Amino acid sequence: MTQPATARKPRASSQARIDSILDAARILLATEGVASLSIYSVAERAQIPPSSVYHFFASVPALLEALTADVHAAFRACLQAPIDHDALRDWRDLSRLVEERMLEIYGEDAAARQLILAQHGLTEVTQADRQHDLELGDLMHKLFDHHFELPRLPDDVDVFALAMELGDRVYARSVQQHGQITPRMAEEGMRVFDAYIGLYLPPFLPKRTLT
Repeated sequence: MTQPATARKPRASSQARIDSILDAARILLATEGVASLSIYSVAERAQIPPSSVYHFFASVPALLEALTADVHAAFRACLQAPIDHDALRDWRDLSRLVEERMLEIYGEDAAARQLILAQHGLTEVTQADRQHDLELGDLMHKLFDHHFELPRLPDDVDVFALAMELGDRVYARSVQQHGQITPRMAEEGMRVFDAYIGLYLPPFLPKRTLT
């Protein structure tokens, strides 16, 4: 019986080369922005031939999509990190904790701000970001449902994914105006997130009993 094909992981040497390319692109994004990024500038920064970059990434959008996946992997990790269930008084405590973790990623990673919040006009990156937002929204839904007894939510609207996108709009405005997410705009973004979620969640939800 024929075994189904499985995706192969890159060899260690190839993965090391991919990592060096992504690290170089991340530095260039943070210092010069998306507009100045090219295969040749990344190759020069990584100190490898341009052909080596093209071997793994056929275009700048492909490279940026890979970086976007890295950023969202960090967001997934913050949703999966341990949470003190007993310290949660209501769902807004959980909401604030999650948003603060995501804001910490934005604050520490200038490349994340450039990819997710800056106006770069790259359709491929925007589409990849939205697809990852759907995955993050599903994870967030499960996280909230793990700690609280949620009401039935709409099937035709990804409530948590849309809440994240709305909060990001506020953070993006801050990055465009100030080059960073200011404390004031961070608070406004969290308020926007809670306000939208609050259209579907009552002020008080029963907490689940976790064993």
